[in-house]
Amino acid sequence: MDRQGYDVACIDRDRAALDDLLGDIGGHHRSFCVDVCDESAIVDAFAQIMRWRGRIDALATCAGVVDTTEWSKLSTERFVTVMNVNVLGTFLAIREAAASMQAGSRICTVSSVAGIRGGGLAGTVAYAASKGGVISMTKTLARELGPLGITVNCIAPAVIRTPMLDRAAKTAGQIERFRGMTALHREGSASEAAEAVTWFLSKHSSFVTGTTLPVDGGLTML
Repeated sequence: MDRQGYDVACIDRDRAALDDLLGDIGGHHRSFCVDVCDESAIVDAFAQIMRWRGRIDALATCAGVVDTTEWSKLSTERFVTVMNVNVLGTFLAIREAAASMQAGSRICTVSSVAGIRGGGLAGTVAYAASKGGVISMTKTLARELGPLGITVNCIAPAVIRTPMLDRAAKTAGQIERFRGMTALHREGSASEAAEAVTWFLSKHSSFVTGTTLPVDGGLTML
């Protein structure tokens, strides 16, 4: 988004990661060290963004956590935590951003192939259910915001090499197994997933809304 000329506001609870990101893309952007599940903090962050720029043209909701606990051993506390970050966090960000959006604005959520397939990779029931919820939310909000000229789309990544994938692939050979589940027999990069998000947030996607795009090397078709 920086390369597209946007002024970028980044929200994360990891201050060090935010500092590293701003160091890479430039100090004229803004960052907010906020837990996406903290409603009052999210409301305040978006109020500060509005005072800074006056409007929001595009939103990508990328925060998420994965859980690999066997379903029968999953605690209520952990289930709720995954739902709060992946579903509630997405909702809160969209609610606050959309309030200041005008026609032509764009929203892109981030689900997972687990939300389409019902798991089957590293995440289990809490993760798959939360990511299915993001897909359903995307469709619902595309209907709600469409009359205002705002599009809402979603990407569903799989086998993208990130620290989250490394944490989920706990056993030897699991990354290789994931690669073998794709038609391309490799993992994707974070930049490849980011390109899909950038397209959904661009003018080129103006007649696309309510869509979930797998970014998975062909995994869902196999």
